[in-house]
Amino acid sequence: MLIVLVILVVLVCALLGLIVLIQNPKGGGLSSNFSASSQLMGVQKTGDFLEKGTWVLAITLMVLALGINVVVKDGTAAPTSKYQEQINKSLNAAPATATPSAAPAFPGATTPAAAPAATDSLKK
Repeated sequence: MLIVLVILVVLVCALLGLIVLIQNPKGGGLSSNFSASSQLMGVQKTGDFLEKGTWVLAITLMVLALGINVVVKDGTAAPTSKYQEQINKSLNAAPATATPSAAPAFPGATTPAAAPAATDSLKK
């Protein structure tokens, strides 16, 4: 469902961009091409059509954005497969705690248990 809504949003954005680019902010644009009276859409109707199309696409975009917000809960979409569920479980698992190593901090140092014990034979 999320993918369908995202595809619709992309299409609406593309159409909205095209309609806005067709319009001319000074009143010309596409309407200037239909100045002949034999045209299907006159000057006034072209402006009305583009303005209404802009409003419809803008409202559609807002409704789709709200729809995506409803579909996606808690910032994540519902998993669509068992593999996605396993990935989510592994990402949410607590990291393993590191155990202290028995290795000495310095390469030449030895641990106290590995030091040779003093014996009577060394005192001679």
